[in-house]
Amino acid sequence: MGVAKLTEQNTLVPDSKYALLERERRYLLQDLPEQLSRADPHLQITDNYITGTRLRLRKVRDPLTNKWTVKFTQKFAPNPTDLSRTLITNTYLSAAEAEALSLFEANEIRKNRYYFEWEGRKVSVDMFLGDLFGLVLAEIGFDGDEDLDSFSKPPFALADVTNEELFTGGRLCYLTFEDVREEIKKRAILPAFDQITLP
Repeated sequence: MGVAKLTEQNTLVPDSKYALLERERRYLLQDLPEQLSRADPHLQITDNYITGTRLRLRKVRDPLTNKWTVKFTQKFAPNPTDLSRTLITNTYLSAAEAEALSLFEANEIRKNRYYFEWEGRKVSVDMFLGDLFGLVLAEIGFDGDEDLDSFSKPPFALADVTNEELFTGGRLCYLTFEDVREEIKKRAILPAFDQITLP
């Protein structure tokens, strides 16, 4: 007797007790905020999104120490219309485990991540590299729903793109910066976009 094929209909995905709820807002930026420069300390991140899944392999390098951290991650929004709340599960990998998982077909994103404090909150700013060079996004995390829901767009941001699926890693890994620019224009995400110079 053969083993039954796994399908979306016959495979259960129970709630994971290991998943953490992330609350965050995402913003489109013109460039690094004035508090930061490209020479400031940052992390180098390579994300590989495994085709057809909610999984990614993230490699993080600290240029100051030349040390790597590798995470195998599942991340998704339980409510697809609210991307500000996602469930994330991380497994930290050894070099051998990371190498074994690198065999899967994946779509790569590379970026430099900077951090700074703004009004008592930690802000992470991603400057994308490669095909997405020119795209700059910031994320701010929140501990509770009330803070998340009442938070206003900071002055260094062009637009709140939290609920724009276009700006999720799982979508960006298939795009170029020119694709993103065209989508911004098409969707009117940013008024007077043609007058704004992105790097």
